[in-house]
Amino acid sequence: MTSRERLLRLFVERSFQEGDFVLASGRKSRFYIDCRTTTMHAEGQVLLGEVGADTLEGAGLEPDLIGGLTMGADPIAYAIAGETWRRGKPVHAFSVRKRPKRHGTGRRVEGCFEQGARVVVVEDVITTGGSALQACEAVRQEGGTVLAVLAAVDRLEGGRETLEAEGLAVYTMFGVDEFQAFLTGSAKPTRTDD
Repeated sequence: MTSRERLLRLFVERSFQEGDFVLASGRKSRFYIDCRTTTMHAEGQVLLGEVGADTLEGAGLEPDLIGGLTMGADPIAYAIAGETWRRGKPVHAFSVRKRPKRHGTGRRVEGCFEQGARVVVVEDVITTGGSALQACEAVRQEGGTVLAVLAAVDRLEGGRETLEAEGLAVYTMFGVDEFQAFLTGSAKPTRTDD
């Protein structure tokens, strides 16, 4: 089993729930994806690093930094940063606060971020694209350049198109259709992304 196949299995087993849910966007949904139960899992961290770094390399992206809106993006960015270090091509991490802190430096973008950095913004789950847009805006306000958005999971509900309409390249590790195919046994994970 490849790292990507194993990560898909972990997401389905640990993060995907069916039922009646209200999402952060206010939309109702018949399923919920709590990525943190996979992205904060020890094996999930290793697999996310491998699959995320492979996705960056496959897309030809060479950012200085990777990160996004805390807290969903944090474990993904940290896992990828660790893997890029092991591969000898370090891409350091950063976090975007939902609001600037009122003490210390008062920064909204924390970690290894520096003005002029070329970054990939991370999102755990893309639904509407709103969280990724917030992170992109914060990075730009701090003097960074956004190369692309990388999501662990795309719910396939229009968020990707919203981000692309803003001129952002979007890459995903998985689409929710792969979770559903895995559950029904109708397909093996084959997504290679654009």
